[in-house]
Amino acid sequence: MQNLRSELLRLLTEPGFAFVSGGDMNGELGHILAQPAWYEFAASWNDLAVDTYLAEAGAYRRRRHAVFDLAREGAITRLPHQPHFQSKTYNRLQGGIERWFEPITPAVADSHVLDVILRFCANIFSSQVPGVLCWRTEVHQFRIEAGPNLAGNPTPEGIHRDGVDYVLVLLICRSNILSGTTSIHATDGEQLGSFTLTAPLDAALINDRRVLHGVTPVLAENSSQPAYRDVLVVTLKREEHDAANIRPSISVSPN
Repeated sequence: MQNLRSELLRLLTEPGFAFVSGGDMNGELGHILAQPAWYEFAASWNDLAVDTYLAEAGAYRRRRHAVFDLAREGAITRLPHQPHFQSKTYNRLQGGIERWFEPITPAVADSHVLDVILRFCANIFSSQVPGVLCWRTEVHQFRIEAGPNLAGNPTPEGIHRDGVDYVLVLLICRSNILSGTTSIHATDGEQLGSFTLTAPLDAALINDRRVLHGVTPVLAENSSQPAYRDVLVVTLKREEHDAANIRPSISVSPN
């Protein structure tokens, strides 16, 4: 596994992204796919709330959200529920507003599986930036659905950066869908690579300061059956990194 980690560190520096197969990620994460905790974790995607901020485009995206402090040595602290905020610099479609999503449930936030994933992120990404002692870490559970007359769009904002330092995109489940191809681009728009997450734990690791990314819409393979793409997205950011992407005021969870 040491050789894999060395290769990941190299790829995150240049070209700025890496695709990791589910088999390799499973090994990195302590073979969690064989553990009962994985099935409970994956099943939690059946309990996501509709993303109402995309209502005009169709109710094809479901999600939950949470924020953590993640220390470089792996200590994890969940922060009070708060909105997800991106500036228009990074999200021209929905930037500049505080988006309140339903919180990730305590069972998921406290699960062994999420603990292992976040510790992996702390280990890999902190190796890239030795001076960072703690990361502001946002965790998103996403389900993108496709229907008979509706394509599901994982990235309605288009090819973009998230305005953070690093991103992990981890496939949980893919059922009855076509496409959903991830593409990586240089800041001038040149495509640097593409791949499709198809197996549980297939992963994309992205240096968000160096490259942009996007995902093509997903289509139902059999329009008479449920079709969806479940992913976990984890973003890590140094608080002082980018003032343009810090919300203008501190908000508390609405009553």
